[in-house]
Amino acid sequence: MSGALRTPDDRFEGLPGYPFTPRYVEIDALRIHRVDEGTGRPVVLFHGEPTWSFLYRKMIPPLVAAGYRCIAPDYPGFGRSDKPTDPDFYTYDRHVGIMRSLIEELDLRGATAVVQDWGGPIGLRCAVEMPERFDRIVVMNTGLFTNHTPSEGFMKWRRFAEKNPDLPVGFVMARSGVTEWPADVIAGYEAPFPDAAYKVGAHRFPLIVPLDAASPGADAMRRVVGSLRDWIRPALVLFSTEDPIFSPALGEAMARLIPGAGDLQLVERAGHFLQEDQGETVAAHVAAFLAATD
Repeated sequence: MSGALRTPDDRFEGLPGYPFTPRYVEIDALRIHRVDEGTGRPVVLFHGEPTWSFLYRKMIPPLVAAGYRCIAPDYPGFGRSDKPTDPDFYTYDRHVGIMRSLIEELDLRGATAVVQDWGGPIGLRCAVEMPERFDRIVVMNTGLFTNHTPSEGFMKWRRFAEKNPDLPVGFVMARSGVTEWPADVIAGYEAPFPDAAYKVGAHRFPLIVPLDAASPGADAMRRVVGSLRDWIRPALVLFSTEDPIFSPALGEAMARLIPGAGDLQLVERAGHFLQEDQGETVAAHVAAFLAATD
């Protein structure tokens, strides 16, 4: 499409722990990237904001070794996918629609949706609206904004993002860690964004979270919540202990909401991005859940 940027390939060379072959499909005149590794039942890894498939690099190898096909897409505006420059492009409905198109293009069946942060609203909606393609869900550090006031932790993040269209992605990610992240890892999160022109999506995503029941997207998220109340298929709810935005108490509420979920499981010494702080531990939890429910 006109008005979209494409991050130069050399920005992604030599990223730590990210040796995966890029794979692309064109959807709505945009080149959409995904990691696609392994064989077996598909596990779709939905990222959040301002991250990309790099976030799942610690989880993909052990899940592939356990016998699963790992698919980690980058949304438009993120990672190796094209980056529209029109702020109005970035809507909840549009991003769900593009992910649905990708899932249909790949003809995924019997899939597991693994979601975190913005991956929750996007990936959970795909799962409940495509029951012929998704059998299981893994819910990590996320929520569905319907008719409640967001936490003060989220509102601080939203105000920061609103004031910073040239979002300092590396700074944001480094501040999110509970463990110490090496400089080359922080640079990996910055890699998709050579300058502010590439960051329109990263800037917009915090601003399209519904703040009240009348906000765009709130009705759709309410429908997802209603569908999750009827989700009797297997579900794992896995939250970290040190997330200022999505607390263990919210994880408990999510586990109670979903009939197919058991008790909330917790990951220690991990913040909002538990895949980065404790990726191998998270992968072990997910692999054990998949093996128990195959």
